[in-house]
Amino acid sequence: MCVIIFFSRIVDVSLGTVRTILTVRGNRTAAAAIGFGEMLLWFLVVREALNSQESSLYVAIAFAGGFSAGTFIGGLVAKVMFPSNHLVQVITSRRDSQLLHAISDAGFSMTVSDVYGRDHAAEKYMLFIYVHGKYIARLKQTITSLDPAAFISISEGKGSINGQIIPLDKKK
Repeated sequence: MCVIIFFSRIVDVSLGTVRTILTVRGNRTAAAAIGFGEMLLWFLVVREALNSQESSLYVAIAFAGGFSAGTFIGGLVAKVMFPSNHLVQVITSRRDSQLLHAISDAGFSMTVSDVYGRDHAAEKYMLFIYVHGKYIARLKQTITSLDPAAFISISEGKGSINGQIIPLDKKK
């Protein structure tokens, strides 16, 4: 019974993760359908767990372990099913055209703005880069290799119009 509870919770919690993402992204109909299945499965698992003749400690461990594993697996499923794009904002520690060329040479498109620090004397660049999530690590490595003190802010992007989100060398 504990094995069934464990794996049922993995499915249940993974469905919950997918449902949440669909809701946030505005697909309420699919989210509602998945929510029905998720809650039906949850109810059946809880009913079996409470009526089980096995030691309640083992049932509780299977229930909690399935939740934990389902959270992890649900995150992996969501990452594969719903790839996301990110807006990366970078404030450089100084004006350095070498960094701009390195980012461009790595294939990333960006918008560059001149900015000044708090004392209005420190000249810096602010870079806006909209990129597919799977290239974030590559972009971060490119930036930090030349400017380890750069301030990097990464936000999930809701969408973009025009421009590109993958490095030029990956375009077909």
